Amino acid sequence: MILLNNLTENRVTSINLSAVIDTALCIGAGGSDGTLADKTVVRNAKGQLIIPASQLKGRLRHECEKIMQGLGWQIFFAPIAKELCPTPAQVDSKYHSDYKLENYKGYHCPISKIFGNPILPSRIVVDDLICDWEKDTLQETFRPGVTINRRRRTAENQKLYFLETSPPNSQLKFQGAIHLLPGYPSYAKALILAGLRHIHALGGSKSAGLGWLHWEELEKLPQDDSAWMQLLPKMSK
Repeated sequence: MILLNNLTENRVTSINLSAVIDTALCIGAGGSDGTLADKTVVRNAKGQLIIPASQLKGRLRHECEKIMQGLGWQIFFAPIAKELCPTPAQVDSKYHSDYKLENYKGYHCPISKIFGNPILPSRIVVDDLICDWEKDTLQETFRPGVTINRRRRTAENQKLYFLETSPPNSQLKFQGAIHLLPGYPSYAKALILAGLRHIHALGGSKSAGLGWLHWEELEKLPQDDSAWMQLLPKMSK
Protein backbone atom coordinates (compact mmCIF):
# COMPACT_ATOMS: atom_id res chain seq x y z
CA MET A 1 0.00 0.00 0.00
CA ILE A 2 1.28 3.47 -0.90
CA LEU A 3 1.04 5.95 1.97
CA LEU A 4 0.92 9.61 1.00
CA ASN A 5 2.84 10.60 4.13
CA ASN A 6 5.80 8.53 2.94
CA LEU A 7 6.06 10.12 -0.51
CA THR A 8 7.79 13.28 0.72
CA GLU A 9 9.71 14.42 3.76
CA ASN A 10 6.96 16.94 4.50
CA ARG A 11 3.86 15.56 6.11
CA VAL A 12 0.55 15.55 4.27
CA THR A 13 -2.39 17.23 6.00
CA SER A 14 -5.61 15.22 5.76
CA ILE A 15 -9.24 16.18 6.24
CA ASN A 16 -11.25 13.09 7.17
CA LEU A 17 -14.70 12.84 5.60
CA SER A 18 -17.79 10.93 6.62
CA ALA A 19 -20.88 11.51 4.47
CA VAL A 20 -24.18 10.02 5.61
CA ILE A 21 -26.69 9.58 2.78
CA ASP A 22 -30.16 10.65 3.92
CA THR A 23 -31.94 9.45 0.75
CA ALA A 24 -31.19 6.99 -2.02
CA LEU A 25 -27.96 7.73 -3.90
CA CYS A 26 -27.67 7.65 -7.70
CA ILE A 27 -24.09 7.86 -8.94
CA GLY A 28 -23.71 5.44 -11.78
CA ALA A 29 -22.35 4.53 -15.18
CA GLY A 30 -23.93 3.26 -18.37
CA GLY A 31 -24.26 -0.44 -18.94
CA SER A 32 -25.55 -3.14 -16.65
CA ASP A 33 -23.75 -5.41 -14.22
CA GLY A 34 -26.04 -8.39 -14.30
CA THR A 35 -29.02 -6.28 -13.22
CA LEU A 36 -32.16 -4.94 -14.87
CA ALA A 37 -30.94 -1.34 -14.53
CA ASP A 38 -30.01 0.80 -17.53
CA LYS A 39 -27.68 2.75 -15.24
CA THR A 40 -26.01 0.93 -12.37
CA VAL A 41 -24.43 2.38 -9.25
CA VAL A 42 -20.64 2.73 -9.12
CA ARG A 43 -18.79 0.12 -7.08
CA ASN A 44 -15.15 -0.65 -6.40
CA ALA A 45 -13.42 -3.98 -6.99
CA LYS A 46 -14.84 -5.33 -3.72
CA GLY A 47 -18.39 -4.52 -4.79
CA GLN A 48 -18.72 -1.68 -2.27
CA LEU A 49 -20.67 1.44 -3.17
CA ILE A 50 -18.47 4.50 -3.76
CA ILE A 51 -18.77 8.20 -4.42
CA PRO A 52 -15.98 8.75 -6.98
CA ALA A 53 -13.26 11.23 -6.06
CA SER A 54 -13.80 13.06 -9.36
CA GLN A 55 -17.46 13.69 -8.45
CA LEU A 56 -16.57 15.11 -5.04
CA LYS A 57 -13.57 17.14 -6.22
CA GLY A 58 -15.50 18.73 -9.10
CA ARG A 59 -18.42 19.68 -6.86
CA LEU A 60 -16.08 20.97 -4.15
CA ARG A 61 -14.19 23.14 -6.63
CA HIS A 62 -17.48 24.62 -7.86
CA GLU A 63 -18.56 25.52 -4.31
CA CYS A 64 -15.16 27.03 -3.48
CA GLU A 65 -15.30 29.10 -6.69
CA LYS A 66 -18.64 30.56 -5.61
CA ILE A 67 -17.37 31.39 -2.13
CA MET A 68 -14.23 33.14 -3.36
CA GLN A 69 -16.09 35.07 -6.05
CA GLY A 70 -18.60 36.18 -3.43
CA LEU A 71 -15.74 37.45 -1.26
CA GLY A 72 -14.55 39.65 -4.10
CA TRP A 73 -11.78 37.67 -5.83
CA GLN A 74 -11.54 37.45 -9.61
CA ILE A 75 -12.04 33.73 -10.27
CA PHE A 76 -11.39 31.83 -13.50
CA PHE A 77 -13.84 28.96 -13.66
CA ALA A 78 -13.31 25.31 -14.62
CA PRO A 79 -13.49 23.29 -16.79
CA ILE A 80 -12.60 25.46 -19.83
CA ALA A 81 -8.81 25.42 -20.22
CA LYS A 82 -8.59 28.81 -21.93
CA GLU A 83 -10.47 30.46 -19.09
CA LEU A 84 -8.27 28.78 -16.48
CA CYS A 85 -5.14 30.25 -18.13
CA PRO A 86 -6.01 33.95 -18.51
CA THR A 87 -3.92 36.52 -20.37
CA PRO A 88 -2.57 39.61 -18.54
CA ALA A 89 -5.35 41.66 -20.13
CA GLN A 90 -8.00 39.35 -18.60
CA VAL A 91 -6.64 39.69 -15.06
CA ASP A 92 -7.57 42.80 -13.10
CA SER A 93 -4.37 44.78 -12.54
CA LYS A 94 -4.90 44.81 -8.75
CA TYR A 95 -4.46 41.02 -8.72
CA HIS A 96 -1.38 40.76 -10.96
CA SER A 97 1.07 40.29 -8.09
CA ASP A 98 -1.19 37.97 -6.05
CA TYR A 99 -1.86 35.70 -9.03
CA LYS A 100 1.80 35.12 -9.96
CA LEU A 101 3.70 32.07 -8.70
CA GLU A 102 7.44 31.47 -8.70
CA ASN A 103 8.55 28.89 -11.31
CA TYR A 104 5.13 28.92 -13.01
CA LYS A 105 4.22 31.16 -15.91
CA GLY A 106 0.85 32.84 -16.25
CA TYR A 107 -1.66 33.97 -13.64
CA HIS A 108 -3.36 31.69 -11.14
CA CYS A 109 -6.42 32.59 -9.06
CA PRO A 110 -6.82 31.32 -5.46
CA ILE A 111 -8.88 28.34 -6.66
CA SER A 112 -6.28 27.20 -9.21
CA LYS A 113 -3.61 27.36 -6.51
CA ILE A 114 -5.51 24.60 -4.68
CA PHE A 115 -7.23 22.55 -7.39
CA GLY A 116 -4.76 23.15 -10.24
CA ASN A 117 -5.15 24.17 -13.89
CA PRO A 118 -3.45 23.21 -17.19
CA ILE A 119 -0.20 24.83 -15.94
CA LEU A 120 -0.33 24.42 -12.17
CA PRO A 121 -0.52 20.97 -10.47
CA SER A 122 -3.26 20.33 -7.95
CA ARG A 123 -2.26 20.62 -4.30
CA ILE A 124 -4.90 18.20 -3.07
CA VAL A 125 -5.63 14.51 -3.51
CA VAL A 126 -9.24 13.39 -3.00
CA ASP A 127 -10.14 9.83 -2.02
CA ASP A 128 -13.13 7.93 -3.28
CA LEU A 129 -15.72 7.90 -0.51
CA ILE A 130 -16.43 4.24 0.25
CA CYS A 131 -19.36 2.57 1.98
CA ASP A 132 -18.00 -0.44 3.90
CA TRP A 133 -21.17 -2.50 3.43
CA GLU A 134 -20.61 -5.54 1.22
CA LYS A 135 -22.64 -5.90 -1.97
CA ASP A 136 -24.54 -8.96 -0.72
CA THR A 137 -25.82 -7.08 2.34
CA LEU A 138 -27.49 -4.32 0.32
CA GLN A 139 -30.85 -4.87 -1.32
CA GLU A 140 -31.00 -4.09 -5.04
CA THR A 141 -33.10 -0.97 -5.53
CA PHE A 142 -34.44 0.32 -8.85
CA ARG A 143 -36.18 3.57 -9.65
CA PRO A 144 -38.15 3.90 -12.91
CA GLY A 145 -37.90 6.99 -15.07
CA VAL A 146 -39.05 8.18 -18.46
CA THR A 147 -37.39 10.39 -21.06
CA ILE A 148 -39.00 13.81 -21.42
CA ASN A 149 -39.28 15.59 -24.76
CA ARG A 150 -38.09 19.09 -23.87
CA ARG A 151 -39.77 20.69 -26.88
CA ARG A 152 -43.20 19.16 -26.35
CA ARG A 153 -42.81 18.83 -22.55
CA THR A 154 -44.31 15.37 -22.64
CA ALA A 155 -43.01 11.85 -22.01
CA GLU A 156 -41.47 10.08 -25.00
CA ASN A 157 -43.10 6.86 -26.15
CA GLN A 158 -41.28 3.64 -25.26
CA LYS A 159 -38.57 5.51 -23.34
CA LEU A 160 -38.95 3.92 -19.91
CA TYR A 161 -35.66 3.29 -18.10
CA PHE A 162 -34.50 2.07 -14.70
CA LEU A 163 -31.87 3.55 -12.39
CA GLU A 164 -30.15 1.48 -9.75
CA THR A 165 -29.78 3.38 -6.47
CA SER A 166 -28.61 2.67 -2.97
CA PRO A 167 -31.40 1.51 -0.62
CA PRO A 168 -33.50 4.54 0.46
CA ASN A 169 -33.52 5.75 4.06
CA SER A 170 -30.72 3.38 5.04
CA GLN A 171 -28.35 6.11 6.32
CA LEU A 172 -25.36 4.62 4.54
CA LYS A 173 -22.04 6.12 5.59
CA PHE A 174 -19.34 6.85 3.01
CA GLN A 175 -15.84 7.56 4.32
CA GLY A 176 -12.63 8.90 2.82
CA ALA A 177 -10.34 11.92 3.08
CA ILE A 178 -8.97 14.96 1.29
CA HIS A 179 -5.17 15.18 1.45
CA LEU A 180 -3.44 18.57 1.26
CA LEU A 181 -0.01 18.14 -0.30
CA PRO A 182 3.13 20.07 0.68
CA GLY A 183 3.08 23.57 -0.76
CA TYR A 184 -0.69 24.04 -0.48
CA PRO A 185 -1.86 27.63 0.20
CA SER A 186 -2.27 28.47 3.88
CA TYR A 187 -5.95 29.32 3.32
CA ALA A 188 -6.75 26.04 1.56
CA LYS A 189 -8.01 24.06 4.56
CA ALA A 190 -10.37 26.82 5.68
CA LEU A 191 -11.79 27.22 2.17
CA ILE A 192 -12.21 23.47 1.64
CA LEU A 193 -14.03 23.05 4.97
CA ALA A 194 -16.32 25.96 4.07
CA GLY A 195 -16.95 24.49 0.60
CA LEU A 196 -17.82 21.07 2.01
CA ARG A 197 -20.50 22.64 4.19
CA HIS A 198 -22.14 23.98 1.03
CA ILE A 199 -22.48 20.46 -0.42
CA HIS A 200 -25.83 18.97 0.55
CA ALA A 201 -26.29 16.46 -2.29
CA LEU A 202 -24.18 14.48 -4.77
CA GLY A 203 -24.92 12.40 -7.85
CA GLY A 204 -27.75 12.51 -10.32
CA SER A 205 -31.46 13.28 -9.95
CA LYS A 206 -30.95 15.61 -6.97
CA SER A 207 -34.10 17.52 -7.91
CA ALA A 208 -35.98 14.23 -7.63
CA GLY A 209 -34.74 13.74 -4.08
CA LEU A 210 -31.74 11.49 -4.70
CA GLY A 211 -28.29 11.89 -3.22
CA TRP A 212 -29.05 14.20 -0.31
CA LEU A 213 -26.54 13.91 2.53
CA HIS A 214 -25.06 15.44 5.63
CA TRP A 215 -21.47 15.48 6.87
CA GLU A 216 -20.78 13.74 10.16
CA GLU A 217 -18.10 15.08 12.52
CA LEU A 218 -16.63 17.42 9.89
CA GLU A 219 -13.62 19.26 11.28
CA LYS A 220 -14.12 22.85 12.45
CA LEU A 221 -11.49 25.58 12.53
CA PRO A 222 -11.59 28.11 15.38
CA GLN A 223 -13.22 31.41 14.48
CA ASP A 224 -10.01 33.26 15.31
CA ASP A 225 -7.86 31.11 13.01
CA SER A 226 -5.77 33.41 10.80
CA ALA A 227 -6.68 31.39 7.69
CA TRP A 228 -10.16 32.93 7.63
CA MET A 229 -8.75 36.43 7.11
CA GLN A 230 -6.58 35.15 4.29
CA LEU A 231 -9.73 34.36 2.31
CA LEU A 232 -10.43 38.08 1.99
CA PRO A 233 -8.84 40.14 -0.80
CA LYS A 234 -6.20 42.52 0.52
CA MET A 235 -8.24 45.59 -0.36
CA SER A 236 -11.08 44.29 1.87
CA LYS A 237 -9.01 43.77 5.00
